[in-house]
Amino acid sequence: MTIELAMEYIPNRMKELGYDSNYNIRFRHYVLQPKERKKIHADEHLFILIDANDSVSVVSDFGIFDLTAENVNELQYEHRGNIRIRNYAGTAQHARFIQIIPKNENNAR
Repeated sequence: MTIELAMEYIPNRMKELGYDSNYNIRFRHYVLQPKERKKIHADEHLFILIDANDSVSVVSDFGIFDLTAENVNELQYEHRGNIRIRNYAGTAQHARFIQIIPKNENNAR
C-alpha cells in the first residue's frame, strides 16, 4: 500500500471503528537486521503496512502479509494486537508502517 492510499483509507477506517477524527498518526520505520524477528504490542493501535517487501513477513492477530506464503488466500496491510515482523533475508531490510493511535479518555493528548 502506498502512503497516499493509506492516508485516504485511514479516516474512513477510523470512522468505521467509531473514532471519527479522534486519533493521532505516527510514521514508523523499522530497520531489521539479517534474519531478525521483532515483536510489537499494538493493542488497539492500527499499523498500516506501506512499501511491502518480499523479504519481510508481518503476522498479527488480524492477519498476515508474507509474499512467500503459499497457504494464505489474502494478504493484509492492516495489523493490530500482537504484531510479529520477520526478516527472511541475510541483509538488513526495512518495514515501514503508519501507526494510528486512537484517542480515548485513557490516552487523549
